[in-house]
Amino acid sequence: MEKTNLVFLDTETTGTGADSRLCQVAYKFNGTESESLFKPPVPIEIEAMAVAHITNKMVADKAPFADSQMKKELQSLFAADNILVAHNAAFDAEMLRREQVEVKKIIDTYKVAQDLDADGEIPKYNLQYLRYYLDLEVENAPAHDALGDVRVLERLFEYYFQRMLAESESEEAVLLKMLDISAKPILIKKFNFGKYNGEKVGEVAKKDAGYLNWLLNQKIMAREQGIENDENWIYTLDTYLNPGKLL
Repeated sequence: MEKTNLVFLDTETTGTGADSRLCQVAYKFNGTESESLFKPPVPIEIEAMAVAHITNKMVADKAPFADSQMKKELQSLFAADNILVAHNAAFDAEMLRREQVEVKKIIDTYKVAQDLDADGEIPKYNLQYLRYYLDLEVENAPAHDALGDVRVLERLFEYYFQRMLAESESEEAVLLKMLDISAKPILIKKFNFGKYNGEKVGEVAKKDAGYLNWLLNQKIMAREQGIENDENWIYTLDTYLNPGKLL
């Protein structure tokens, strides 16, 4: 396993719901960048347009991803046991799966960033926030453009890779550790919403376990109703409500 096995990828989509599909894909593999717009099988939602600035008019004359050369390339890359590197990678992997592109190995820089932030000092972990919080120099990388985000993603990955390599025996060991981190739910350190915004979850658990119980039940109900499967908060709340799991 080597860094030459990494496929840096980002998608822009018609939305974030169960029926959402790809409308732009960009990836970089072994120094070569690829990017294309695609006509999705469902309309692009207004909320998605406001983020990515891709409209239905812009993709009206584009080919669908289903018949594209890029789909064939990605199917071949991931069938060869290469590793998807993405930010909030579960979302991108699901969008690819909806197009019959199966990904087996994933490195999620969103999870890596949170795992390495042991004291929960970073206020937010979205890609562009980390780009400026960590003062990463990235040229020609407009936000919320798939190719621009891939360039930021690669720079962010390299930042954390080098940080982990300084405490590891080999590059392969770092990649294995990143894969392991990415395969598990995140233990969230601080609230970034609600009445305890900015406070450590562990401290809130000591003074108001009832709030954590209430929030956990809300998250579980949302999952059961198919509204949202927030595995990271479910795992975090369950862990802090059962302190033995932290040992």
